[in-house]
Amino acid sequence: MTEHLVDPRAPRDLTAFVAGLPKAELHVHHVGSASPRIVSELAARHPDSKVPTDPAALVDYFSFTDFAHFIEVYLSVVDLIRTPEDVRLLTFEVARDLARQQVRYAELTITPFSSTRRGIDERAFMDAIEDARKAAEADFGTVLRWCFDIPGEAGLEAAEETTRLATDDRLRPEGLVSFGLGGPEVGVPRPQFKPYFDRAIAAGLHSVPHAGETTGPETVWDALTHLRAERIGHGTSSAQDPKLLAHLAEHGIPLEVCPTSNIATRAVRTLDEHPIKEFAAAGVVVTINSDDPPMFGTDLDNEYAVAARLLDLDERGLADLAKNAVEASFLDAAGKARIKEEIDTYTAGWLDR
Repeated sequence: MTEHLVDPRAPRDLTAFVAGLPKAELHVHHVGSASPRIVSELAARHPDSKVPTDPAALVDYFSFTDFAHFIEVYLSVVDLIRTPEDVRLLTFEVARDLARQQVRYAELTITPFSSTRRGIDERAFMDAIEDARKAAEADFGTVLRWCFDIPGEAGLEAAEETTRLATDDRLRPEGLVSFGLGGPEVGVPRPQFKPYFDRAIAAGLHSVPHAGETTGPETVWDALTHLRAERIGHGTSSAQDPKLLAHLAEHGIPLEVCPTSNIATRAVRTLDEHPIKEFAAAGVVVTINSDDPPMFGTDLDNEYAVAARLLDLDERGLADLAKNAVEASFLDAAGKARIKEEIDTYTAGWLDR
Protein backbone atom coordinates (compact mmCIF):
# COMPACT_ATOMS: atom_id res chain seq x y z
CA MET A 1 0.00 0.00 0.00
CA THR A 2 1.36 3.44 -0.91
CA GLU A 3 2.41 5.42 2.14
CA HIS A 4 1.67 8.91 0.81
CA LEU A 5 -1.69 10.03 -0.49
CA VAL A 6 0.00 13.01 -2.16
CA ASP A 7 2.67 12.45 -4.78
CA PRO A 8 5.72 13.88 -2.95
CA ARG A 9 7.11 15.18 -6.24
CA ALA A 10 4.01 17.23 -7.08
CA PRO A 11 4.59 20.98 -6.59
CA ARG A 12 2.84 22.26 -3.48
CA ASP A 13 0.88 24.88 -5.39
CA LEU A 14 -0.46 22.28 -7.83
CA THR A 15 -1.36 20.00 -4.92
CA ALA A 16 -3.44 22.78 -3.42
CA PHE A 17 -4.97 23.58 -6.80
CA VAL A 18 -5.97 19.94 -7.32
CA ALA A 19 -7.54 19.76 -3.86
CA GLY A 20 -10.06 22.42 -4.81
CA LEU A 21 -10.54 21.45 -8.45
CA PRO A 22 -14.10 20.27 -9.29
CA LYS A 23 -13.88 16.78 -10.77
CA ALA A 24 -15.71 13.81 -12.21
CA GLU A 25 -14.63 10.23 -11.68
CA LEU A 26 -15.48 7.48 -14.14
CA HIS A 27 -13.56 4.43 -12.93
CA VAL A 28 -13.96 3.77 -9.22
CA HIS A 29 -15.23 0.57 -7.66
CA HIS A 30 -17.91 0.38 -4.99
CA VAL A 31 -16.33 -2.14 -2.62
CA GLY A 32 -12.81 -1.09 -3.63
CA SER A 33 -13.56 2.42 -2.35
CA ALA A 34 -14.25 1.32 1.20
CA SER A 35 -12.01 3.35 3.49
CA PRO A 36 -9.97 1.61 6.21
CA ARG A 37 -12.47 2.97 8.75
CA ILE A 38 -15.41 1.40 6.90
CA VAL A 39 -13.58 -1.88 6.21
CA SER A 40 -12.65 -2.22 9.88
CA GLU A 41 -16.24 -1.44 10.92
CA LEU A 42 -17.59 -4.07 8.55
CA ALA A 43 -14.94 -6.59 9.67
CA ALA A 44 -16.01 -6.01 13.28
CA ARG A 45 -19.63 -6.66 12.28
CA HIS A 46 -18.58 -9.97 10.71
CA PRO A 47 -15.83 -11.44 12.95
CA ASP A 48 -15.63 -14.70 11.00
CA SER A 49 -13.82 -12.79 8.23
CA LYS A 50 -10.03 -12.88 7.87
CA VAL A 51 -9.98 -9.14 7.14
CA PRO A 52 -8.25 -7.20 9.96
CA THR A 53 -10.43 -5.03 12.21
CA ASP A 54 -7.53 -2.67 12.97
CA PRO A 55 -7.27 0.07 10.30
CA ALA A 56 -3.50 0.17 10.77
CA ALA A 57 -3.22 -3.55 10.00
CA LEU A 58 -5.03 -2.99 6.71
CA VAL A 59 -1.91 -1.25 5.35
CA ASP A 60 -0.10 -4.60 5.25
CA TYR A 61 -3.24 -6.49 4.25
CA PHE A 62 -3.60 -4.22 1.21
CA SER A 63 -0.05 -4.87 -0.03
CA PHE A 64 -0.34 -6.95 -3.20
CA THR A 65 2.18 -9.30 -4.76
CA ASP A 66 0.43 -9.40 -8.15
CA PHE A 67 -2.97 -8.97 -9.78
CA ALA A 68 -4.18 -12.42 -8.67
CA HIS A 69 -3.36 -11.58 -5.05
CA PHE A 70 -5.20 -8.28 -5.40
CA ILE A 71 -8.32 -10.13 -6.59
CA GLU A 72 -8.05 -12.52 -3.64
CA VAL A 73 -7.87 -9.65 -1.14
CA TYR A 74 -10.57 -7.70 -2.96
CA LEU A 75 -12.98 -10.63 -2.74
CA SER A 76 -12.32 -10.98 0.98
CA VAL A 77 -13.55 -7.41 1.40
CA VAL A 78 -16.53 -8.12 -0.86
CA ASP A 79 -17.43 -10.89 1.59
CA LEU A 80 -17.90 -8.26 4.31
CA ILE A 81 -20.91 -6.83 2.46
CA ARG A 82 -23.60 -9.19 3.70
CA THR A 83 -26.72 -7.13 4.45
CA PRO A 84 -28.61 -4.26 2.84
CA GLU A 85 -27.45 -2.12 5.76
CA ASP A 86 -23.84 -2.90 4.86
CA VAL A 87 -24.53 -1.92 1.25
CA ARG A 88 -26.16 1.37 2.26
CA LEU A 89 -23.38 2.27 4.70
CA LEU A 90 -20.64 1.55 2.18
CA THR A 91 -22.32 3.48 -0.63
CA PHE A 92 -23.02 6.59 1.44
CA GLU A 93 -19.51 6.68 2.91
CA VAL A 94 -17.92 6.29 -0.53
CA ALA A 95 -19.92 9.33 -1.62
CA ARG A 96 -18.67 11.22 1.43
CA ASP A 97 -15.05 10.51 0.45
CA LEU A 98 -15.70 11.56 -3.15
CA ALA A 99 -17.31 14.82 -2.03
CA ARG A 100 -14.27 15.58 0.14
CA GLN A 101 -12.22 15.58 -3.07
CA GLN A 102 -14.59 17.97 -4.86
CA VAL A 103 -16.00 15.19 -7.03
CA ARG A 104 -19.22 16.58 -8.45
CA TYR A 105 -20.18 13.49 -10.45
CA ALA A 106 -19.08 9.85 -10.29
CA GLU A 107 -19.97 6.66 -12.11
CA LEU A 108 -19.48 4.03 -9.44
CA THR A 109 -18.80 0.49 -10.62
CA ILE A 110 -20.97 -1.95 -8.70
CA THR A 111 -20.94 -5.75 -8.92
CA PRO A 112 -24.44 -6.79 -7.82
CA PHE A 113 -23.76 -10.48 -8.48
CA SER A 114 -21.22 -10.50 -5.64
CA SER A 115 -23.95 -9.42 -3.22
CA THR A 116 -26.96 -11.35 -4.50
CA ARG A 117 -24.98 -14.60 -4.62
CA ARG A 118 -24.15 -14.03 -0.93
CA GLY A 119 -27.83 -13.94 -0.08
CA ILE A 120 -28.71 -10.25 -0.17
CA ASP A 121 -32.19 -9.84 -1.61
CA GLU A 122 -31.90 -8.22 -5.02
CA ARG A 123 -34.68 -5.68 -4.41
CA ALA A 124 -33.20 -4.76 -1.03
CA PHE A 125 -29.81 -4.31 -2.69
CA MET A 126 -31.22 -1.92 -5.30
CA ASP A 127 -33.13 0.00 -2.64
CA ALA A 128 -29.97 0.34 -0.52
CA ILE A 129 -27.80 1.83 -3.27
CA GLU A 130 -30.59 4.13 -4.45
CA ASP A 131 -31.33 5.37 -0.95
CA ALA A 132 -27.63 6.11 -0.44
CA ARG A 133 -27.39 7.82 -3.83
CA LYS A 134 -30.26 10.17 -3.11
CA ALA A 135 -29.05 10.91 0.41
CA ALA A 136 -25.52 11.62 -0.84
CA GLU A 137 -26.73 14.06 -3.46
CA ALA A 138 -28.87 15.84 -0.87
CA ASP A 139 -26.16 15.93 1.81
CA PHE A 140 -22.97 16.38 -0.24
CA GLY A 141 -24.09 17.61 -3.65
CA THR A 142 -22.27 14.73 -5.34
CA VAL A 143 -24.21 13.05 -8.14
CA LEU A 144 -23.74 9.29 -8.31
CA ARG A 145 -24.57 7.01 -11.20
CA TRP A 146 -24.04 3.28 -11.45
CA CYS A 147 -22.14 0.94 -13.74
CA PHE A 148 -23.15 -2.68 -13.17
CA ASP A 149 -20.23 -4.92 -14.05
CA ILE A 150 -19.80 -8.61 -14.65
CA PRO A 151 -17.11 -10.22 -12.45
CA GLY A 152 -15.27 -12.01 -15.23
CA GLU A 153 -13.79 -14.64 -12.95
CA ALA A 154 -17.33 -15.87 -12.12
CA GLY A 155 -18.06 -16.75 -15.75
CA LEU A 156 -21.24 -16.76 -17.78
CA GLU A 157 -23.52 -17.46 -14.80
CA ALA A 158 -22.47 -14.09 -13.41
CA ALA A 159 -22.90 -12.51 -16.83
CA GLU A 160 -26.47 -13.76 -17.10
CA GLU A 161 -27.38 -12.65 -13.58
CA THR A 162 -25.78 -9.21 -13.97
CA THR A 163 -27.54 -8.67 -17.28
CA ARG A 164 -30.89 -9.67 -15.79
CA LEU A 165 -30.46 -7.28 -12.86
CA ALA A 166 -29.41 -4.48 -15.21
CA THR A 167 -32.21 -4.89 -17.74
CA ASP A 168 -35.27 -5.98 -15.74
CA ASP A 169 -37.42 -2.86 -15.48
CA ARG A 170 -38.82 -4.10 -12.18
CA LEU A 171 -35.33 -4.10 -10.63
CA ARG A 172 -33.17 -1.72 -12.64
CA PRO A 173 -32.21 1.22 -10.41
CA GLU A 174 -32.83 4.77 -11.55
CA GLY A 175 -29.15 5.66 -11.34
CA LEU A 176 -27.89 2.91 -13.67
CA VAL A 177 -26.22 4.25 -16.82
CA SER A 178 -23.66 1.69 -17.97
CA PHE A 179 -22.58 -1.94 -18.15
CA GLY A 180 -19.06 -3.23 -17.56
CA LEU A 181 -16.78 -6.22 -17.23
CA GLY A 182 -14.11 -6.44 -14.54
CA GLY A 183 -11.94 -8.95 -12.73
CA PRO A 184 -9.03 -10.92 -14.19
CA GLU A 185 -8.43 -10.69 -17.93
CA VAL A 186 -6.06 -13.64 -18.33
CA GLY A 187 -8.15 -16.67 -19.27
CA VAL A 188 -11.32 -14.57 -19.51
CA PRO A 189 -11.73 -13.74 -23.22
CA ARG A 190 -13.99 -10.78 -23.97
CA PRO A 191 -15.90 -12.19 -26.99
CA GLN A 192 -17.84 -14.69 -24.84
CA PHE A 193 -19.63 -11.77 -23.16
CA LYS A 194 -20.97 -10.30 -26.42
CA PRO A 195 -24.57 -11.57 -26.02
CA TYR A 196 -24.83 -9.99 -22.59
CA PHE A 197 -23.45 -6.65 -23.70
CA ASP A 198 -25.81 -6.74 -26.69
CA ARG A 199 -28.77 -7.09 -24.32
CA ALA A 200 -27.53 -4.32 -22.04
CA ILE A 201 -26.92 -1.96 -24.95
CA ALA A 202 -30.38 -2.74 -26.34
CA ALA A 203 -31.76 -1.74 -22.93
CA GLY A 204 -30.12 1.66 -23.26
CA LEU A 205 -26.95 1.12 -21.22
CA HIS A 206 -23.48 2.29 -22.24
CA SER A 207 -20.63 -0.22 -22.71
CA VAL A 208 -17.55 0.34 -20.50
CA PRO A 209 -15.58 -2.91 -20.08
CA HIS A 210 -12.13 -3.25 -18.55
CA ALA A 211 -9.59 -4.30 -21.17
CA GLY A 212 -5.85 -4.28 -21.69
CA GLU A 213 -5.04 -3.93 -18.00
CA THR A 214 -3.08 -7.15 -17.59
CA THR A 215 -3.32 -8.52 -21.13
CA GLY A 216 -2.22 -7.24 -24.51
CA PRO A 217 -3.87 -4.81 -26.91
CA GLU A 218 -5.83 -7.62 -28.55
CA THR A 219 -8.11 -7.55 -25.48
CA VAL A 220 -8.86 -3.89 -26.14
CA TRP A 221 -9.63 -4.67 -29.77
CA ASP A 222 -11.99 -7.43 -28.57
CA ALA A 223 -13.74 -4.98 -26.24
CA LEU A 224 -14.21 -2.53 -29.10
CA THR A 225 -15.26 -5.10 -31.69
CA HIS A 226 -17.36 -7.54 -29.68
CA LEU A 227 -18.57 -5.48 -26.70
CA ARG A 228 -18.95 -2.17 -28.56
CA ALA A 229 -17.01 -0.33 -25.86
CA GLU A 230 -17.62 3.43 -25.62
CA ARG A 231 -14.83 3.83 -23.06
CA ILE A 232 -12.08 1.44 -22.06
CA GLY A 233 -11.30 0.67 -18.43
CA HIS A 234 -7.52 0.97 -18.07
CA GLY A 235 -6.44 0.06 -21.63
CA THR A 236 -2.86 0.11 -20.39
CA SER A 237 -1.45 -2.15 -23.10
CA SER A 238 -2.95 0.00 -25.89
CA ALA A 239 0.41 1.78 -26.06
CA GLN A 240 1.89 -1.40 -27.55
CA ASP A 241 -0.20 -1.04 -30.73
CA PRO A 242 0.12 2.21 -32.74
CA LYS A 243 -2.88 1.26 -34.87
CA LEU A 244 -4.99 0.85 -31.74
CA LEU A 245 -3.88 4.21 -30.38
CA ALA A 246 -4.75 5.81 -33.72
CA HIS A 247 -8.18 4.14 -33.66
CA LEU A 248 -8.92 5.30 -30.11
CA ALA A 249 -7.86 8.84 -30.99
CA GLU A 250 -9.74 8.97 -34.29
CA HIS A 251 -12.99 7.71 -32.78
CA GLY A 252 -12.72 9.69 -29.54
CA ILE A 253 -12.85 6.58 -27.34
CA PRO A 254 -11.59 7.63 -23.90
CA LEU A 255 -9.33 5.60 -21.66
CA GLU A 256 -10.08 5.42 -17.93
CA VAL A 257 -6.48 5.68 -16.71
CA CYS A 258 -5.65 4.67 -13.12
CA PRO A 259 -1.87 5.14 -12.68
CA THR A 260 -1.34 4.12 -9.05
CA SER A 261 -3.61 1.09 -9.46
CA ASN A 262 -1.48 -0.14 -12.35
CA ILE A 263 1.62 0.01 -10.16
CA ALA A 264 -0.05 -1.60 -7.13
CA THR A 265 -1.29 -4.58 -9.17
CA ARG A 266 2.06 -4.86 -11.00
CA ALA A 267 0.41 -4.18 -14.37
CA VAL A 268 3.11 -1.50 -14.84
CA ARG A 269 6.48 -1.63 -13.08
CA THR A 270 6.93 2.03 -12.15
CA LEU A 271 5.07 5.30 -12.56
CA ASP A 272 7.81 6.63 -14.81
CA GLU A 273 7.13 3.71 -17.18
CA HIS A 274 3.38 4.32 -17.25
CA PRO A 275 2.07 4.68 -20.84
CA ILE A 276 -0.10 7.72 -20.05
CA LYS A 277 2.48 9.84 -21.89
CA GLU A 278 2.09 7.73 -25.02
CA PHE A 279 -1.70 7.99 -24.79
CA ALA A 280 -1.59 11.77 -24.61
CA ALA A 281 1.00 12.07 -27.38
CA ALA A 282 -1.21 9.97 -29.67
CA GLY A 283 -4.20 12.24 -29.08
CA VAL A 284 -6.19 9.68 -27.08
CA VAL A 285 -8.73 11.13 -24.65
CA VAL A 286 -7.29 10.50 -21.19
CA THR A 287 -9.38 10.56 -18.03
CA ILE A 288 -7.83 10.21 -14.57
CA ASN A 289 -9.33 7.84 -12.01
CA SER A 290 -8.52 6.09 -8.74
CA ASP A 291 -9.98 2.57 -9.26
CA ASP A 292 -9.84 1.07 -5.73
CA PRO A 293 -8.30 4.02 -3.88
CA PRO A 294 -7.96 2.93 -0.22
CA MET A 295 -6.63 -0.46 -1.29
CA PHE A 296 -3.94 1.27 -3.33
CA GLY A 297 -3.17 4.01 -0.80
CA THR A 298 -4.32 6.75 -3.12
CA ASP A 299 -7.25 8.99 -3.93
CA LEU A 300 -8.36 11.00 -6.94
CA ASP A 301 -6.45 14.10 -5.81
CA ASN A 302 -3.25 12.08 -5.75
CA GLU A 303 -3.94 10.61 -9.20
CA TYR A 304 -4.21 14.15 -10.59
CA ALA A 305 -0.92 15.03 -8.90
CA VAL A 306 0.68 11.96 -10.50
CA ALA A 307 -0.73 12.91 -13.90
CA ALA A 308 0.55 16.49 -13.51
CA ARG A 309 4.08 15.18 -13.05
CA LEU A 310 3.98 12.51 -15.74
CA LEU A 311 2.41 14.82 -18.33
CA ASP A 312 4.17 18.02 -17.17
CA LEU A 313 0.87 19.85 -16.67
CA ASP A 314 0.18 23.25 -15.16
CA GLU A 315 -3.15 24.40 -13.70
CA ARG A 316 -4.79 24.85 -17.11
CA GLY A 317 -3.60 21.41 -18.18
CA LEU A 318 -5.08 19.86 -15.06
CA ALA A 319 -8.34 21.72 -15.62
CA ASP A 320 -8.47 20.33 -19.17
CA LEU A 321 -7.87 16.85 -17.77
CA ALA A 322 -10.78 17.33 -15.36
CA LYS A 323 -12.98 18.49 -18.23
CA ASN A 324 -12.00 15.37 -20.21
CA ALA A 325 -13.65 13.25 -17.54
CA VAL A 326 -16.77 15.39 -17.49
CA GLU A 327 -17.10 15.24 -21.28
CA ALA A 328 -16.45 11.48 -21.37
CA SER A 329 -19.10 10.85 -18.72
CA PHE A 330 -22.71 9.83 -19.32
CA LEU A 331 -24.04 12.90 -17.57
CA ASP A 332 -26.61 14.92 -19.51
CA ALA A 333 -25.49 17.94 -21.55
CA ALA A 334 -26.71 20.49 -19.00
CA GLY A 335 -24.89 18.71 -16.18
CA LYS A 336 -21.68 18.55 -18.20
CA ALA A 337 -21.87 22.25 -19.03
CA ARG A 338 -22.46 23.14 -15.38
CA ILE A 339 -19.42 21.25 -14.08
CA LYS A 340 -17.15 22.44 -16.89
CA GLU A 341 -18.16 26.02 -16.19
CA GLU A 342 -17.38 25.47 -12.51
CA ILE A 343 -13.94 24.10 -13.46
CA ASP A 344 -13.26 27.17 -15.63
CA THR A 345 -14.43 29.58 -12.94
CA TYR A 346 -12.33 27.88 -10.28
CA THR A 347 -9.22 27.84 -12.50
CA ALA A 348 -9.58 31.47 -13.52
CA GLY A 349 -10.00 32.50 -9.89
CA TRP A 350 -6.96 30.50 -8.85
CA LEU A 351 -4.75 32.01 -11.55
CA ASP A 352 -5.96 35.56 -10.79
CA ARG A 353 -5.00 35.36 -7.11
